[in-house]
Amino acid sequence: MTNKGSHWRNSSSVFHKRADEYDSWFEDSLLFDIETTAIKALNVPATSPALEIGVGPGRFARALGSDFGIDPANAPLHLAANRKIKVCQAVGELLPFVSNCFSRVSIFFTLCFVQNPAEVLRECHRVLQEDGKLILGFVPASSQWGKGLQKKKEAGHPFYEYAHFFSLKECEELIQDNNFSIINSSSSLYQKPGEVTIMEEPIFGMDKDAGFIALSLQKQ
Repeated sequence: MTNKGSHWRNSSSVFHKRADEYDSWFEDSLLFDIETTAIKALNVPATSPALEIGVGPGRFARALGSDFGIDPANAPLHLAANRKIKVCQAVGELLPFVSNCFSRVSIFFTLCFVQNPAEVLRECHRVLQEDGKLILGFVPASSQWGKGLQKKKEAGHPFYEYAHFFSLKECEELIQDNNFSIINSSSSLYQKPGEVTIMEEPIFGMDKDAGFIALSLQKQ
């Protein structure tokens, strides 16, 4: 069995070694625009202080107003810092922050890479203020995007080797079991992988066929 330390080192190693390549995916990216539009449709106030877990190179943090970011991969943190994000090398299962200190916490595409998603959500619950919001963005396993990423994982793609893609049921159970409730949701990305050519506007709700789902959660 892989221990926690070796898991995050293995899963974050590729993001450290290929940080510039990963960052370049977002440059002039219609896919990034579609995803950020779906997140903004949740209408979560841009309050501060706000934390992003798995901040990577800081593209989402800068676009969505998160002023703090953590990531186990070191090289992407330098890119995020250059985008004026206050960064710290850490894992989501053990956040280096006091309780009840953030008004918002965001997790975009990161939950599928962590070893213990439940621990990450428990830590989010701990560091969020009582009226704070948790924003999740993920690729449903049932969508054509999720199935495509699963095939890449099985083929040994370095970025997805340690990923686990969640079904809607798994995600809803994880949320409920860790004392959060869904207050808003949006779905987008219906164009096929490799064929994204036009902007999409999100629809309300959680659609298993969407390539991207964004959720706004509150503490129970």
